[in-house]
Parts: sequence; structure tokens; C-alpha cells
Amino acid sequence: MDHAVVIGASMAGLLSAAALHRRYARVTVIDRDTLPTVDVHRKGVGQSRHAHGLLARGREVMDELLPGLTAELVAQGALLGDLQSQARWIHGGQPLARGESGLLGLSLSRTLLEGQIRRRVTALPGVRVLADRAVTSLLAQQGRVTGVRLANGDPMPADLVVDASGRGSRTPFWLSELGYERPAEDRVTIDLRYGTREFRRRPDQLDGDLVLVVVPTPEIPRGGVALALEDDRWVVTMAGYGGAGPELPLRQFAAFAETLTAPDLHRLITVAEPIGEPRSYHTSASVRYRYERLSRFPEGLLVVGDALCAFNPFYGQGMSVAALEARALLDPDLRPLPFFRRITKLLDAPWDIVVGGDLRLPGVEGELTPKIRMVNAYLERFHAAAAHDADLARRFLRVANLMDAPPSLMSPGALLRVFRNGAPRALPALV
Repeated sequence: MDHAVVIGASMAGLLSAAALHRRYARVTVIDRDTLPTVDVHRKGVGQSRHAHGLLARGREVMDELLPGLTAELVAQGALLGDLQSQARWIHGGQPLARGESGLLGLSLSRTLLEGQIRRRVTALPGVRVLADRAVTSLLAQQGRVTGVRLANGDPMPADLVVDASGRGSRTPFWLSELGYERPAEDRVTIDLRYGTREFRRRPDQLDGDLVLVVVPTPEIPRGGVALALEDDRWVVTMAGYGGAGPELPLRQFAAFAETLTAPDLHRLITVAEPIGEPRSYHTSASVRYRYERLSRFPEGLLVVGDALCAFNPFYGQGMSVAALEARALLDPDLRPLPFFRRITKLLDAPWDIVVGGDLRLPGVEGELTPKIRMVNAYLERFHAAAAHDADLARRFLRVANLMDAPPSLMSPGALLRVFRNGAPRALPALV
């Protein structure tokens, strides 16, 4: 048969199809949405109107899966820049030191990125993307998934089914239907509410920077981000934990920005011209399904993207992690449990970054382990030193962009620089 089916034309689903087309003669992507033919927002991506971060590693992997993608996006107006010298990262009220990091990031809208990836994937040999179709169940026999059944009752046989359907994934329920145990889940309740407005962008604003990120602190559990977009726009997204998000009318939106740990975002909002309609969004928790811990799992079924691990979107990890998971589909061994165990190693670092950052904040519910406490204490001192040390700032950005593992921040050289740059006493960290 030589056929793979991907449930969901999400970023994870489209990138998975880009990988699978190298291994299967036919790849079918199925989505319940009506998929647009132009770059506009769609119902199934409720978050698409808000700021989306594409990390340096995610961009690199997308270029591996779809060669030339970055150049195509830049030709359509996306902005390519160094993530240290052309970005303003504010931790604890202090910006990280500037320098040339060598980390190239793309600043663009979700609609442009998804639209171009969908066009590229749809044009791949043997790939078809079917819209307005819902998958209602799995086909299975003798311990193996053999395809899917559509809402109209039609079966679609397949050698491999990849669930990339997002936070609403039905795989735990389908496993129960087939007589398998449901996976355990790790959950960190954040009750994050955020709002977004767009503004006209002028080259002189933010002194030419393309990215501004103001990170929440335990004292002020609110943050914000401004990203330069194609068509001379800014997208500004601000968020608050514990249900305390920004109000959308411009006056209240600006007032919320004034409460952040640094004035940069407020200054931008007060001088830029607002355009378009504001939008709000709510996400209740970061959730990670522990499929790798199951002792039994049907062959012929894999799970990727938010259906496997849904991060707090404020950290901008989701699209880049989805790209790395799709790249893992190129591995010769696609048996489910070995696949999930390999993916676990990929997920651990970004999950620890997100969970560790969130558990510093009041009202966030999750297991605050001694390791997380010690790492957070060290990072507070690290960021204080990185405000004056461009090398430390570069090291942090390499970890945040999934280029290096978190232990690189605790190397002897990094520890020495933390002491040397006048930060408070650095605490040892368990890694």
C-alpha cells in the first residue's frame, strides 16, 4: 500500500507530511477545516492572530524539510535578523547584552508561514491535503492501526497514521476503544489570558529592532512581545497569568503595557498607529502526554505536535518543536514506543524551560521540585550577569532557541562569567 495518513493540517501535520513523503509513495493529510487558498486566518488555529515565535533551530529544520523555505518567506516580506543584535530580550526588567549571536530568526505572521508551508507541501509528489473531512475513529486489527474512518463512514487504509490534530487529540480515547491503557499526563495549570493588537511599523521604532520580549517575573506575572511582520506591521501580544490578561481597547491595552517590568512596549504602543481588530485568547495549561511510559501501544500509530505536548504558547516553542518531531519521522525505526522514547529526549529541554519558568509565578499549579527551585535561582543570577555580558546572553539565547542543551548554562566557563560580572552569588544547580 505504501500510504501514510496525517490527521490535521497543523504546522506539525504539514511538516510531518514533508518528512513522510520521502518514505511513502502516498501521503494524505486530513483536516476538518476549510483550508484557505490565500494567507488568512482559519477557524482551526484560534491562536493564529497572535504573535508566533519561530526559533532559530525550528527555522533551520524547516529549511531541511522544505529546502529554500526561508528565502521564499523573505521574498514575501518576512524579516530575517540576528536574534541578539536585532532583538531586545528583557529579563527581570533588564535587557540582555547585545552582540552577534549567529542565530538567525524569522519574524513573520503565522498566516504567511503556514500558508507557504501548505503550498510547498501540497506541491510535493504523492502528497494530497484534504479539507472539510473529520476522522472519527481508527481502523485496527491484530494490534496494528491500519487506517482511519472518516465522518461520512468511509474507511481510509494506511500503513502509518500520524496524529497531529492538536490539543483536541482523540488518541487517548481511541486507545481505550482498542483496549489499550490511556497515557499518563503531566499538567501545569497556568490560566494564561492574552490579547493582541497590530500597529503600523516604521523603521525608526524600537531603534530598528525586529523583536521585543518582556518576560514575566514573580513580582509582576505579566509579559509581552512585539514582532515585526511583513507589510510594515507590528504584532503586539501581552499576557497575564491567573486570568489577569490585558483589556483590548487601546487605552486599557496601553495601560497594561505600562505595568510590565520595562517601559519599551508601552513606548511603542503609544507612538504606533493601531490597525485591524484586537483579539484575545486563553490557554489553561501546558500538557504533556507520556506515551513513552506505556508498556503496550498499537503499531502503525504515532502522535506529534500539540497532540503529544502542548506548551505554554508565550514561550514560542511549539512550531520549532513540531519541526524537530517531524524531522524525527525520517528515522528508519518508526515503531511507536521507540519513537516516543526518542522524542522524549527531544521534548525534555523545552518542557523544562517552559515549566521551570512558569512555576516561578504565583497562581501556577504544578510540581515545583527542588531541581526546578535551584535552576530558577541560578537563572535569576545568570540573567542579571547576562545584562552586562554578551557571551552569557548568547549562551542563553542558544539554549532558548534549542541549539544547545540547558546544562551548557552551568558549564565552568559560564559559572565563572556569572561570578565575574557582578551578579549576586550564583547557586549550584542540579542538571
